[in-house]
Amino acid sequence: MRTLCSSTLIGEFFVIGFAALVAMKDPGLAASTVWLVSGIAMFLCVALCGVITRPGGTALGWALQIALIASGIYVPTMYFMGAIFAGLWWASVHYGRKIDEAKARFAAQAAQSAAPGADAA
Repeated sequence: MRTLCSSTLIGEFFVIGFAALVAMKDPGLAASTVWLVSGIAMFLCVALCGVITRPGGTALGWALQIALIASGIYVPTMYFMGAIFAGLWWASVHYGRKIDEAKARFAAQAAQSAAPGADAA
């Protein structure tokens, strides 16, 4: 799960940075505010890569997805991009867990089949 979720978060890191460049063109927004909010969101993307498997990591990821969609208020394209990344986040969590379960099953089978062979040698 960690690999898939981290890949999604790094993709979001770049999308948030590009959205900040677009938001800076809005005369109603101060560049310092845009970069402060975007910088915090970009930092959270990278920080979540390290805590994704800990309790609450997935929930924080969902909160980031909601914030990404909500940023469409200032950059309307982010409604679409946020929805795309929310779908990718769901797929990363869902299929990542399935992959982790399969890996654990295969490791248990390998350990079980290796144990009798080790005694015979």
